[in-house]
Order: sequence, then C-alpha cells, then structure tokens
Amino acid sequence: MAAARPAPGSRPWHTLPASNPGDPMTGHIDPTRETFAAFRADDRPGPIHMLNLVRFREKAAYPDGREATGAQAYEAYGRESLPVFQRLGGRIVWRGRFELMLIGPGTEAWDECFIAEYPSVAAFVEMIRDPAYREAVKHRQAAVADSRLVRMQPAGVGMGFGG
Repeated sequence: MAAARPAPGSRPWHTLPASNPGDPMTGHIDPTRETFAAFRADDRPGPIHMLNLVRFREKAAYPDGREATGAQAYEAYGRESLPVFQRLGGRIVWRGRFELMLIGPGTEAWDECFIAEYPSVAAFVEMIRDPAYREAVKHRQAAVADSRLVRMQPAGVGMGFGG
C-alpha cells in the first residue's frame, strides 16, 4: 500500500480523539451518540447497506496490553461477531481490495473494504446491543486506526450513472 500508515506506538484507541487535531479525516473509530441517534431515527423499511472502509493499527491497542497486530485483532473481531451478524440476517454483499485513491486524499488507504447488508436498521441496532457482539467489538476498537462506515439504501444497478 503506497499511502501512509499510522505510526507504530500511536495512542491507544481509548485516548484517541474523535478526529486527530489538524486533520478531520482521520481517527474515526466509533460513531458519536448524535450520529447513532440519527441513524436509529431513520428507521425506514427495508435493508440497509453499510460501506466499511477500515485501516488497521500496526500494533493492536488492547487496554490490557495483550500483543497482536491490528490485522490479527480485526480477524478476532470478525470471528467473534460473525454468529451474531449471521443470526440477525447480515451478509457481506461486496468485498474488494483497496488499490489506489484516484479522487480524494492521497494519504487515505484502507486495509478492509466491504459492504455489509442488514435486513433493517433494527437488525443493525440489535447487533450493536447484543452482549456477544459488545464483547467482540473490543477487538475492533483495538485493531482500528481509522475507519468510515457509510449507511446506504440499496438501489437498482444498470449501465449508466446518475439515474
């Protein structure tokens, strides 16, 4: 990956601000309460797609000091959260490997890129509240240096743009 990676020994997840001073486009790990409330309030019927762009820490930042790479911690998150995700009807509808930022900040590069589908907003909220998921998400918080999570409404596909 050509883009800059977080510096080894960067601050642990629990001390990172919502965004790093001087660069509002980095350091996003968890949603704010306000944004999550807006997410829940727009409980339209039907499935939602969640675009996930994730950059790992070089070294996971576990509060208990356990040793792992960011990638290893994220794998643990995936393994432990999968049963809850599947039980609630979640599935991965697209996955790809980041290659190059053609339009956008050249410093942004992503280790994981995928779209997860949930049957409803309520299913996503139920996942977040599930005790097994809440335990698994600790691995995600230790693993992630920066991320984007974009809610989208599925739409038809076709041959053209803008329509």
